Amino acid sequence: MTINASSQEKLLIIGCGDIGQRLAQQLDPNRYQITGLRRHPPEDLPSLRYLACDVTQSDQLDAILGDEEFDVIVISMTPAERSNAGYETAYVKTCRNLVAGLKHHQRKPRLLIFVSSTAVYGQNDGSWVDELSPTEPEGFSGTRLLEAEQVMQQSGFANCIVRFSGIYGPGRNRLIEQVKQKRASASLHYTNRIHADDCAGVLAHVIELQRTRDIAPIYVATDSSPTSMIDVACWIAEQLGIKDFLAPDAVNERGNKRISNQRLLASGYRFIHPDFRSGYARLLASADNQG
Repeated sequence: MTINASSQEKLLIIGCGDIGQRLAQQLDPNRYQITGLRRHPPEDLPSLRYLACDVTQSDQLDAILGDEEFDVIVISMTPAERSNAGYETAYVKTCRNLVAGLKHHQRKPRLLIFVSSTAVYGQNDGSWVDELSPTEPEGFSGTRLLEAEQVMQQSGFANCIVRFSGIYGPGRNRLIEQVKQKRASASLHYTNRIHADDCAGVLAHVIELQRTRDIAPIYVATDSSPTSMIDVACWIAEQLGIKDFLAPDAVNERGNKRISNQRLLASGYRFIHPDFRSGYARLLASADNQG
């Protein structure tokens, strides 16, 4: 598909929270008119108009889709609760409502992007994982996300699945706080991360890329440095000058796999924060400035 480079498109972000706002800031406002949907929306931003909508209610989402025709739709939901029912409602039900609404109003956006997670992978042996690896999730979160992915893939609309690894950034400082509280884990298991700015960057990259050429059906989005939990915690502690920061009973993050971003890099994306040191250094500097 080739889009006129000078034409402005309408972009809808369903569940437009932190990542959605960062995406809106990274896209050219001359090329995209951006609308975000939230149950209780904040005030509009310079590059982002908000509408109130509970997208898990089919009639509310259907009304939005009937009023306007969107060229690109990004589904970036956050469950109301971390449970099987919460994930089913936020992801599976939302995707079904979206597909039904688009078909009802005979809309045909050029691209649907579903923000998923590497939780769809169940590998736990330290092996490398990419877009072609088996998806056999162990928990309800991965199972429901995979179900929602399948709704999108079977929708009949052009779509792309973006699977983020562990997101960190402003407001997502859990590991830093664990080090400060001397509750960090000594686990040797591999962990995989992506900064919130790169989450938005990847989504903007995929949206722009598909204007001019075919894109892959799935992209794994993670930085270029899978690293053990203890190594990340040690580096943060060293920057903060904290000793004895490990807790023997601290629970490690789930999983033990190394996630490859080679498909994403081959598509032309260049990371703002290619490893955890780059991203956490900025977070630590910001914390210092605030202090």
